[in-house]
Amino acid sequence: MNETRRPPAPHPAERARTIAARGGRAALLPSDGTENRITPVLHHVHPHGDATIVLPDEHPLVESARAAEVTAMLELADQAPVQLREPVRGLLWITGWLRTLALDEAREAGLQVADVRPDPRLLDIGHGASVLRLTPASLVVADAEGTTSLRPELFAQAEPDPFAAFEDHWLRHLELSHRDVVGQLAQHLPDRLKGGHVRPLGLDRFGLRLRVEMADEDHDVRIAFSQSVSTAQELAGELRRLMGCPFLAQRR
Repeated sequence: MNETRRPPAPHPAERARTIAARGGRAALLPSDGTENRITPVLHHVHPHGDATIVLPDEHPLVESARAAEVTAMLELADQAPVQLREPVRGLLWITGWLRTLALDEAREAGLQVADVRPDPRLLDIGHGASVLRLTPASLVVADAEGTTSLRPELFAQAEPDPFAAFEDHWLRHLELSHRDVVGQLAQHLPDRLKGGHVRPLGLDRFGLRLRVEMADEDHDVRIAFSQSVSTAQELAGELRRLMGCPFLAQRR
């Protein structure tokens, strides 16, 4: 029985770490029986999966999580850097216990976040803004590669993709200034996907991802590198190779 070989892709924990590192749009969902989605003033996921969340002092959750830990889920949406009709390309859900930090803890937490992600909104801590800490019990990552549940220790052992920091800039540049390159890549799509609107969707150490927008639905396609890459020089070499005969597989 012949099966289509799936091209190599980042481990689910690595994909989760990458979504967390990119930040993305966040929504906090307390498990209090309501369906309210709370948009934090600021959020940051630390390497071990715990999250620092900033809310206005007057938000009801601040007081309820001060009296006792509450269970909650933080949802992070990984949005494509180019305009797509379905812009979310991945989701990360972190479920755990939420508590409001005392002022001294809150300021220390703010300094920890500022060390890796400076943000002027951190200056509001203690001046109209409170800090909550989400301690993870489980994580789930969902994208075109699949949906996987992760233990916090697996998340902590992984690293974000080495190209996560400049992926957005590179893909926007490809979309706006190098449509010819996208067109070359499109020549290698399966016949039934040819004719669709091909867009650059993602880049990681294992390959490129394209979004093919068809009239009826969208399809994500992974074009694999010949080997895992970690430097700009290695990436450039693989991109030149892909302009020849890429190995690809449809992902959905």
